[in-house]
Amino acid sequence: METNINYTVIGVFVILLVAVITLSVIWLSSGFSTDEYTTYQVWMKESVNGLAIDAQVEFNGVDVGTVKSIEISQKDPQVVILLLSVKKNTPITLGTNAMLNMKGFTGIGYIALIDKGTDTRPLKKLSGQLYPVINTAPSLLVRFDTAMTKLNENLHQVSVSIQLLLDQQNLHSIKQILQNMQTATQSLPALLQTSHRAMQIITMQTLPAANQALANLDVITRNMASVSGDIKQNPAILIRGMQSQMLGPGEK
Repeated sequence: METNINYTVIGVFVILLVAVITLSVIWLSSGFSTDEYTTYQVWMKESVNGLAIDAQVEFNGVDVGTVKSIEISQKDPQVVILLLSVKKNTPITLGTNAMLNMKGFTGIGYIALIDKGTDTRPLKKLSGQLYPVINTAPSLLVRFDTAMTKLNENLHQVSVSIQLLLDQQNLHSIKQILQNMQTATQSLPALLQTSHRAMQIITMQTLPAANQALANLDVITRNMASVSGDIKQNPAILIRGMQSQMLGPGEK
């Protein structure tokens, strides 16, 4: 009877020990965390490849929760609905955006909550919503893909423009322009030589003749000024001319 009692005590002790160890493991794994959590909903309009349930949720780089659910929307198959369990004291506002990020080169996804303080009003559940919905922002991969697509479109437009520019008619026009430039370049030395000769003729012949003509014009101008003065003094010159008249009786 005493032996049976000892086995019973040992069995109860072992069961209690296993229970204590199990509870300790659960406690250490945060199963009994004293933090209070709030559930938020996120509608992702992009692929969530690499994201898994229990993935981290970070707010400005600080771990604040986990991903609890990943489902495809029944109303719009292009939308993935996420449920986030976030610490209640996390300051999620109307200006908070949720974005899919990757941990380095491991490909493990997590949700990054980013708030730049554009709208500090607390995020609340609206009518018809099960949980408050956090706005989303495109991930780095989506932004990179968008930028590459835009670059590809621009390169295609440039290629089309070059092809239109280099059609047969334009190529013929460009060839004609180059030929005209070559002809003009070849004719330039002769043109310069002719211009030099013309300048020599102007300098040696035209300019001296022009100077002589100006000198003659100056003489004529002076003579006209002299005649004009004489006419003012003696208007009779216009009738009698410049010849002196014979003196009358008693005139000297």
